[in-house]
Amino acid sequence: MELEPELLLQEARENVEAAQSYRRELGQRLQGLREARRQIKESASQTRDVLKQHFNDLKGTLGKLLDERLVTLLQEVDTIEQETIKPLDDCQKLIEHGVNTAEDLVQEGEIAILGGVGEQNEKLWSFTKKASHIQLDSLPEVPLLVDVPCLSAQLDDSVLNIVKDHIFKHGTVASRPPVQIEELIEKPGGIIVRWCKVDDDFIAQDYRLQFRKCTSNHFEDAYVGSETEFIVLHIDPNVDYQFRVCARGDGRQEWSPWSVPQIGHTTLVPHEWTAGFEGYSLSSRRNIALRNDSGSSGVLYSSAPTYFCGQTLTFRVETVGQPDRRDSIGVCAEKQNGYDSLQRDQAVCISTNGAVFVNGKEMTNQLPAVTSGSTVTFDIEAVTLGSTNNNEGGNFKLRVTISSNNREVVFDWLLDQSCGSLYFGCSFFHPGWKVLVF
Repeated sequence: MELEPELLLQEARENVEAAQSYRRELGQRLQGLREARRQIKESASQTRDVLKQHFNDLKGTLGKLLDERLVTLLQEVDTIEQETIKPLDDCQKLIEHGVNTAEDLVQEGEIAILGGVGEQNEKLWSFTKKASHIQLDSLPEVPLLVDVPCLSAQLDDSVLNIVKDHIFKHGTVASRPPVQIEELIEKPGGIIVRWCKVDDDFIAQDYRLQFRKCTSNHFEDAYVGSETEFIVLHIDPNVDYQFRVCARGDGRQEWSPWSVPQIGHTTLVPHEWTAGFEGYSLSSRRNIALRNDSGSSGVLYSSAPTYFCGQTLTFRVETVGQPDRRDSIGVCAEKQNGYDSLQRDQAVCISTNGAVFVNGKEMTNQLPAVTSGSTVTFDIEAVTLGSTNNNEGGNFKLRVTISSNNREVVFDWLLDQSCGSLYFGCSFFHPGWKVLVF
């Protein structure tokens, strides 16, 4: 049975759309193949260049070391030669002086003898007297050949076999790095980088993470350690960055090949403290606040409401001062000047002693006291919008989780009105507290 024209036309259109989609998918796969081919070709070319450069450098270094060793040994030969020849030179001078003295004495004696015993008695007497003062039976001692050095070079040919064994084992070519980046998560002013091992036989001792702007030619270290996750801060928003990671095997000194670089960026503007507040000194990027010794007090707020529900807001305490129960670190619906602490309405916070406050009321549950190196995180999710059927005084409910030192508290926070974004803030009554926010 033939299809009706409209159904036939519809089926034809669907087939065309399916073919177009199929063509797009195949095109994407071709692009993937081209990128895979390019990665193999470029990495192979780069590896060849690295190998050639390394072995050329190695040959130059080995040649230099051999030349230096040769110079050292030749200097030892020169030193031994000079030190042992000098006594022989002194002995030779003594013997040559004796030879000259003996020759002079022989000549003088022969002349005296030829003169006879007449008028030459005076010459004979003078010669005899002179000869008696010369020890003609005293001969200097000349060392035997076995008593003087006979230099030779002691060369162990086995060093060639040792060097050869090391050279034949030197260097490897890896088709895949043992570690790869598995996830990039954007944060305000930063990116969380997570990586994992892809070689089960590789035992990693340390990892090394590097990053750079895609417009830069130079990678810089961001992290070296045993963790498999790190947040890279000071990331400019809406700028592409490249990340790569390598690992060092257990008991090894050299690093593994780099992972395939991954590109990531953050669209979230960085969190910043408000500048110009008298009681606090800020870093150049305004993400670190230090409570100075100014006598003024009050809450230092963020420059803008940059925290949004669904994100994780993190405070890291770099240094501590004297704690005070009125200290606070937290978030609020709006800035309210005139307060010394976030322990007030429309705010949630943790004090440095670990007490948690919700709208100015202290909770029964408490977290550990804040110490140097402590990390305090706030995770907030919207629970309900609009009016509620209770008498708790709020019509907008948020679910708040505050975590610190491996403990957490979870509670509902009621606000008078809906807030698309929140401010964060801190207050300390004594100097020395330094807090990084991200």
